[in-house]
Amino acid sequence: MRRSRSLAICFAGLGALAACQTTGRARPEGPAWAHHPSFSLQLAYSRDLSAASKAQGEPHEKGQPEIDAIGRRVFVGSSDGALYAIDAPSGEVLWRFETLGPVQSQPLYDPRDNAVYFGSHDGALYKVNADTGRLHYRVFTRAEVARRPVVHGDLVYFTNANDTLIAVHRRTGKMAWSHHRSPAMGMEVAGYSGPCLFRGLIYQGFSDGTATAFDAKTGEERWRRVDLSADAEDVLGEVPQYLDVDTTPLGLELGVGPTVIFGHYLGGVSALDAELGTLLWSNPDVVGVSDIVYFEEPMRYQDDVEVPGRRLIIASTGTTGLWALDPETGAPVWRQNLPRGGVSAVTKVSGLLLVGASQLGVYALSPVDGSVVDGMHFDLGVSATPVGFGRRAFVMTNGGNFLAFTVGAPSDPDRFSPLYNGSTTN
Repeated sequence: MRRSRSLAICFAGLGALAACQTTGRARPEGPAWAHHPSFSLQLAYSRDLSAASKAQGEPHEKGQPEIDAIGRRVFVGSSDGALYAIDAPSGEVLWRFETLGPVQSQPLYDPRDNAVYFGSHDGALYKVNADTGRLHYRVFTRAEVARRPVVHGDLVYFTNANDTLIAVHRRTGKMAWSHHRSPAMGMEVAGYSGPCLFRGLIYQGFSDGTATAFDAKTGEERWRRVDLSADAEDVLGEVPQYLDVDTTPLGLELGVGPTVIFGHYLGGVSALDAELGTLLWSNPDVVGVSDIVYFEEPMRYQDDVEVPGRRLIIASTGTTGLWALDPETGAPVWRQNLPRGGVSAVTKVSGLLLVGASQLGVYALSPVDGSVVDGMHFDLGVSATPVGFGRRAFVMTNGGNFLAFTVGAPSDPDRFSPLYNGSTTN
């Protein structure tokens, strides 16, 4: 295996994340403590997962890990064309399943079958046994599969890069139904929408700028196609160069009723009525959106003072920054500038927002205002989205290193999750 890459710990505004102080090489068994601004991120271990002989020229690692909390396992893909199963407490590789292309998708663990579903750039969706990595089946399509699949009842839903939404039977992999949308003429942004299951419907965005809802069982279209690019044209005064609806939608129960949130690359973020597809609100200022996630923090008491709950839509963009929006109105709550190279989607861990910076590393942000709380800088950066459980977080670096962090102050006795120490909680 290759030697561990040097680390640096830094703290700055997102517009100046490059100004970091080198701390030298980090040991796998413990973090370099010096220069942490808040001691919120602590490196637990680093494991090199990329098989150099199998590397296929991918300049980044974008596969988000998937956690099996009960089994204390993590599943993650690599540009070397494989899916890895990792023992979460130790970082030991349990098994490796090789495909014919880079695995840059987020897997899905289904405890009912003790199986993992994941896609590959070879154009296939795979189902493998979670204990052994033994293949159950593969479903070949005509384009890369890089978005997280969805399992509901007896069906598995996934999309590929050719604007095709596919439903297959969970146990056999046989086709149930599919929908293909002809891509828009002209240029497209890399990436595409994944499926969203909400209230018995599958919601999907397409590269021609439209959004649609399908009956999850039959595949019947339940909306007339909603042309989000038309709204963008009204705002811009011209036909957008990029029509793509590339973000996986969010289905939410809001004060206005069941709502589905979509991100349009040049049209911003829009909220549609989940039953009718009518527009509820739109924020066209969030240009360049690539990922949207939902953040919720319940009301709590701190020092006997009630702290209100917080609900946010966090939009990652490639051009206008990292945005937090009010899900009821679309109004901006805060916005932070981007570091060079942009950022991944965010994930909530221990009350903080973790994000990967493609040319820098991993950063912890405050959900209150988006300010940087802590960070770790890695030579080749982190394009993948971190994932967390309890106070443990995992991510793959662009150098092919699988990292495990604990999130929380060193003096906090509860910072170690069951994934870290092998214990269990009720």
